[in-house]
Amino acid sequence: MAKGSTNYVCESCGAQSRQFFGRCSACGNWNTLVEQVVVASDSRRRRLVSAPAENPTPAVARRSEPIYAVGDRPLQRLASGYGELDRVLGGGLVPGSLVLLGGDPGIGKSTLLLQSAQAMALRHSVLYVSAEESAQQVKLRWRRLVDQLSSSDSATSSNAVTENSANLNLQLLAETDLELVLQELEALRPAVAVIDSIQALHDADLSSAPGSVAQVRECAAALARIAKRQGTALLLVGHVTKEGVLAGPKVLEHLVDAVLTFEGDRFASHRLLRAVKNRFGATHELGVFEMRGQGLAEVTNPSELFLGSDEPSAGTATIGACEGTRPLVVELQALVSTTSYASPRRTATGIGTNRLHQILAVLEKHLGIPLSRFDCYLAVAGGLEVEEPAADLGVAAAVVASYRDLIMPPGTVLVGELGLGGQLRPVAQLELRLQESARLGFRRAVVPKGSGLSRIAAGLDLQLLEASTIAEALVAALGANPTD
Repeated sequence: MAKGSTNYVCESCGAQSRQFFGRCSACGNWNTLVEQVVVASDSRRRRLVSAPAENPTPAVARRSEPIYAVGDRPLQRLASGYGELDRVLGGGLVPGSLVLLGGDPGIGKSTLLLQSAQAMALRHSVLYVSAEESAQQVKLRWRRLVDQLSSSDSATSSNAVTENSANLNLQLLAETDLELVLQELEALRPAVAVIDSIQALHDADLSSAPGSVAQVRECAAALARIAKRQGTALLLVGHVTKEGVLAGPKVLEHLVDAVLTFEGDRFASHRLLRAVKNRFGATHELGVFEMRGQGLAEVTNPSELFLGSDEPSAGTATIGACEGTRPLVVELQALVSTTSYASPRRTATGIGTNRLHQILAVLEKHLGIPLSRFDCYLAVAGGLEVEEPAADLGVAAAVVASYRDLIMPPGTVLVGELGLGGQLRPVAQLELRLQESARLGFRRAVVPKGSGLSRIAAGLDLQLLEASTIAEALVAALGANPTD
């Protein structure tokens, strides 16, 4: 293979330069030149594009085949050791796939992957590449996790893990040189490899610093080639910027097969794992973990995490939400108070602020509640982000309950999308939401009219209250007319 040279390409206009400048000479934009490798064409490629002969023979396809003739190959997945991680991945790791895991510093990315690598090493060969920490630091974290798991009374499987630690097929490599990492992958051919992190790897053929756009792109492309060739499932740890998006070029997210984000409040114990992109499964799935002394533990019943106390209070409402295919029952809290400013304040945590403004406008227009003279604060219990419109009815009920100082009857859950005309619209996956509500002990559900309730209500110990407008829904939920 011919040795490559480097040049600089403008991300805005595509102009090329042999030297780096802070400003593109073609379009005038600043800091848009990125380094890339240019490989000279070899003789084989030149032969393929050479001039045809005088009497050419008809070309025959040698590698392609009809799509119906492609043989079916069953998709064998590798269990990651965590049911929540497997759920987000779509059932497990696919051999030869690339998974990018991003999250804030200190959120627990390395802990999650080290624990998962430990579990997978009992059945498969695993290589853990630490490009940010030394081998001794990783060993100390691994020993701490194993010791705390073995001393925990609730972890029944930790004893087996501790006894079989010597049988783990888990290899550790502390290296930042991309060439050495590729050689190790070629020699070991592991079933799973963890790269922590992709921004810390360095390609010696590039003069730019580790973490730059060119370094991240070339290192990820080289790892992708060897992973596809060997069938190694590759887990990449990615940094995030101060805006919360994955650092590096956008081509990194296009290159990998799945993009996962690890979220959570650093002052809270629970962590949320989401799938932003997944070529082998559904997106917008949600996995819930809890940070404990022995590391990350799965939360098998996340609805209890997002529910408040049993004591009812004014301004609270419970909704049935869905994250992917997982139903969640979540508590909303609202506070409406007289404003002391020229324009009232609107603050929302876990709900889009624009969505809150729209719901407040609908309540003032169709119910006559003068909310434009009141401050409104809204929060989702547990720090969950609820983006779907099925939470509209719960938001409206919590706001009206706080305004009228009313208490929602215990055991009531609300599901429905609120239209601008004050009507309630049906929502998707209503049956899953109601089943989860009934399982948690809720006895009343306020839902939009015309949602196929006769079929859904069969077998559920749940009283379904239908409503076609926001006024009817609030009367059914609060037991009083909100306009009185």
